[in-house]
Amino acid sequence: MNLKSILNICLIAVLAMSCKDDGKETVQDDTLESKVSQFDFNVEQFADIKILRYQIPGWENLSLNEQKLVYYLTEAGLAGRDIMWDQNYRHNLKIRKALEQVYTSYDGDKSSDDWKAFDVYLKRVWFSNGIHHHYSNDKLKPEFSKDYLNELFLATDTKLDGEAFDVIFNDKDVKKVNQGKGIDNVLLSAVNFYGPDVTNADVEQFYAAKTSQNPDRPLSFGLNSQLVKEDGVLKERVYKSGGLYGSAIDEIVKWLEKAQGVAENKAQGDAIGLLIQYYKTGDLQIWDDYNVAWTAATDGNVDYINSFIEVYNDPLGYRGSYETIVQINDFDMSQKMKVLSDNAQWFEDNSPLMDEHKKDSVVGVTYKVVTVAGEAGDASPSTPIGVNLPNANWIRKEVGSKSVSLGNIINAYNNAGGSGRLKEFVNDDEEFELEEKYGKLADKLHTALHEVIGHASGQLNPGVGETKETLKNYASTLEEGRADLVGLYYLYDSKLQELGLVEDWQKVGKAAYDGYIRNGLMTQLIRLNLGDDVEEAHMRNRQWVSAWVFEQGKADNVIEKVSRDGKTYYNINDYDKLHELFGQLLRETQRIKSEGDFVACEALVEGYGVKVDQDIHAEVLERNKQFTSAPYSGFVNPVLVPEMNDEGEITVIKVTQPVGFPEQMLAYSKSYSFLPVVN
Repeated sequence: MNLKSILNICLIAVLAMSCKDDGKETVQDDTLESKVSQFDFNVEQFADIKILRYQIPGWENLSLNEQKLVYYLTEAGLAGRDIMWDQNYRHNLKIRKALEQVYTSYDGDKSSDDWKAFDVYLKRVWFSNGIHHHYSNDKLKPEFSKDYLNELFLATDTKLDGEAFDVIFNDKDVKKVNQGKGIDNVLLSAVNFYGPDVTNADVEQFYAAKTSQNPDRPLSFGLNSQLVKEDGVLKERVYKSGGLYGSAIDEIVKWLEKAQGVAENKAQGDAIGLLIQYYKTGDLQIWDDYNVAWTAATDGNVDYINSFIEVYNDPLGYRGSYETIVQINDFDMSQKMKVLSDNAQWFEDNSPLMDEHKKDSVVGVTYKVVTVAGEAGDASPSTPIGVNLPNANWIRKEVGSKSVSLGNIINAYNNAGGSGRLKEFVNDDEEFELEEKYGKLADKLHTALHEVIGHASGQLNPGVGETKETLKNYASTLEEGRADLVGLYYLYDSKLQELGLVEDWQKVGKAAYDGYIRNGLMTQLIRLNLGDDVEEAHMRNRQWVSAWVFEQGKADNVIEKVSRDGKTYYNINDYDKLHELFGQLLRETQRIKSEGDFVACEALVEGYGVKVDQDIHAEVLERNKQFTSAPYSGFVNPVLVPEMNDEGEITVIKVTQPVGFPEQMLAYSKSYSFLPVVN
């Protein structure tokens, strides 16, 4: 079978591969189809959430030492799970403890509508790691009364007093992250990165006074701390051993030390050692040293993400949410997709960016397709499908970055859905057939281009500060849109066929463009309540990208708004012109980032990415009512079970699946609650 045929089969099916101790790749595609057909990816559905499960193909081909490494890293990740809960909102742990006590000890009527509403509310809280929706950031609204909850508390001897009880039902702390224009975003965000009385001005003034020893390598100030006022004076509470979240961090360190002891090589072990030092000290210079070492440690079968990383939950983009993903390399898929990172400089040189915004030398970009073995914190239950790290611009420029696509997660999504919603919103049979035949491949390539080429591309002008400082609350959506645009620009390019990644670049590109416009202008609206603005960074970027090219292409009818039988559709009439428009917008977004042009960034996001056409929104919601599949999905994690000999040594680690979503959430609370309810 030629390279193209093998690649397309792999991209569509995500074949299970691994590397044996002798380093030879072992292909298991002969049994994958039957294994997938026998495996039930669906767990349960409630509210707007669908819970799925995923497999760990190739686990049995890992050596015992590698299995131990995965197990220790997974335990380290779970040890910090409650940090994410507390970061999300100051009362989350107290509320969760009370609700779980009711759930496990109530022996009254569980057939009533009130109890069913309580059951759904708790599951939504579990899924969101707190009382605010994981995506919209709105506070979850219980469909039971305050009196009923008090009855449950009385029946189960549960106590939840004061603000922690009242906030479940009142109109306070209604947004975890409030990205509204012209407001004090920090003061009006409930996220627990800041004290309740800290303002935007406080944050900006506090960090304006901080300077890095090397301005060309700025430290990530604020990444691992909470900023509070004590007697009117601003103070950081640093996440570290002996500091904020210290009891959970000590447990993380315990498992990381075990992982370091079974590291696959010196580079990997040294990186884990620096991560341990960072957790112990909270020193941001060590954090940078760790990221440099971690980025360079590319050998081995096992890798991981662990610490306070993504800043989407901070309205000003300083503080990192706790997140862990433990992953096993899919060597065959990674080798086939390595062509992207190998050609990163070609993509940079041929991009539509201004010459001064292009990197002369794109260094150290690595791309792998991985099999996830465990997730926690901000990555669970709702998980990304691709990750590019580290986030520091100077490390990306000088050292490089690691990009991964979560192959088994994407595979689970692909095997758990249907095509009914697609048929409803495509304009014609041609669009449907393109999506059915090329859509999955286009999505995987877009993820790869977004992470590998997109986030690694471009550079800041000399003297321009980090985007969190220059673009403020718009930094995240601008960066995600910029990376999306890199992917979109190259998805419709014959270079992909030349590199052997596709067999028909135009059809793959057309499917990608159809899907992006359809989602950006219509189908993602099923996630919003009628009348809501778009607030989540990724949803905003998909809308402002789609709305901008739609408007700019009106004169040439590039994208046509079609009305048929009372329904709206969008039809792309000129894919070549749309490709040019994506290039123009990419050039402008890179200029905004490179120059730190806040005014232009605000105009782009607010003008195209926030407000929703209410007539279209109402129509989309009405058309979507016929579909029972929930708009959001997340996962339970496989459970790694070590077996011991008489000497207490691990002899094998088996992969099992949890009984269900509530069972896993309760097991996590029992085994990984290392923080007090108030921190």
